[in-house]
Amino acid sequence: MRLAVIIGSTRNGRFGPTVAHWIAEQAAKQFEVDLIDLAGANLPATLPDTDDETPAEVAVLAPRLATADAFAVVTPEYNCSFPAPLKTALDWFYEEWHAKPVAIVSYGRETGGLYATAQLRQVFTELQAVTIRNTVALPCYWEQFTADGDWPRPAAGYEAQAKLMLDQLVWWAQALLDARTRRPYQQ
Repeated sequence: MRLAVIIGSTRNGRFGPTVAHWIAEQAAKQFEVDLIDLAGANLPATLPDTDDETPAEVAVLAPRLATADAFAVVTPEYNCSFPAPLKTALDWFYEEWHAKPVAIVSYGRETGGLYATAQLRQVFTELQAVTIRNTVALPCYWEQFTADGDWPRPAAGYEAQAKLMLDQLVWWAQALLDARTRRPYQQ
């Protein structure tokens, strides 16, 4: 099964790629992983009218999302929400998300990005995707580096959280893939 890991931050000096590579490494034990960095996707910030031509950047990303059986969204929390470029990416696509499971990996200050996670759940519900219950939340993530700069510290316990979340994601991905195969999803 294919998992698209989406890096939701495009900010300079961002921590998202570190987290995304870590979760992709964990997920590679169970999925074929496609790492999507929104900083390189260059999606236009302005959405078109329905009759406008699809921008090339959107056309490039669409098949990568469409062929994914599941998603893992890596997001920071900015001002109790998720970043605008991630919202733009969600809004550019619609059917690509339908009847597919989404795991959320968030990071931030003391809450570990849980406000961003709560808001993403609402948006994915509207996109007819299924967010799985368990997440990986990384509070004060900068404190989890080892002396030699590796992340995360083994004692942080993030691997156990990731395993549980990914095990659930595999179950949902297979169940929803089976359902979509037997009967196409109707909006």
